[in-house]
Amino acid sequence: MRAFRIAYDGRPFHGFQRQPSVPTVEDAIFDALDSLGVFDRGSRGRPPGYAAAGRTDAGVSALAQTVAFECPEWCTPRALNGELPADVRAWAAAEAPDGFHATHDAARREYVYDLYGPGLDDERAAAAAAALSGEHDFHNLTPDTRGTVRDVSIETGRDGDFLSLRVAAGGFPRALVRRLASVIRGVAAGDRTVESVHRLLGSEPLDGPEGVPSAPPEPLLLADVVYPRLDFERDERGVESAADVFAARRRDAHVRARVADRIVDGVVR
Repeated sequence: MRAFRIAYDGRPFHGFQRQPSVPTVEDAIFDALDSLGVFDRGSRGRPPGYAAAGRTDAGVSALAQTVAFECPEWCTPRALNGELPADVRAWAAAEAPDGFHATHDAARREYVYDLYGPGLDDERAAAAAAALSGEHDFHNLTPDTRGTVRDVSIETGRDGDFLSLRVAAGGFPRALVRRLASVIRGVAAGDRTVESVHRLLGSEPLDGPEGVPSAPPEPLLLADVVYPRLDFERDERGVESAADVFAARRRDAHVRARVADRIVDGVVR
């Protein structure tokens, strides 16, 4: 059994979990394993022992998504990258003990959400994050009806025009992180009060105008998944490949932003 760290740009995919007729990250991984001969997609639904740390939504990216399955020793991050699309890169691996399960054995998951907000109030954001941190029933911030009580830690930090949220817990119900980001943005922008946060955490169901929509998925990143029993070793060529791919993505984004700046400057003259 071996576990792999996987980084990906979630924008071209319809989420992590495989779905019929649309591209997903999991399908890309399974296609790569099929091409390598690790398992036959035509005869088995998934590799032996397979599990993933989490199921990110469409548009959500990852630095440390973790998948584990039984495979031969030659199946390394660099071998996977030879068959994976450029948007998906394996960059580290660890030997896992018998019975390891990438979902159930994760002790902690950490997400980062970058709110673009040069005008957001950092102190109000920190106050909202403090109110939302700790053990609460988050039933008003998820469509799930079970497993809504969670012990969540939220830290805020300013990075230029961005207000970054670092959200950690043992696990998350659906849409919780993006709705937490929506609440914190609302408080930081003055559209919500800290008192309204306490109402969201109360026992009364809230919907309609008082409900909380999900923030956009694109600024969300699965940043870390902690496994106390695993010791991940970085694959030099896998790291180099991932760095090259995402450095190119960053450069392309800067170029697009430059063009957009020129258009804005031209139309407002």
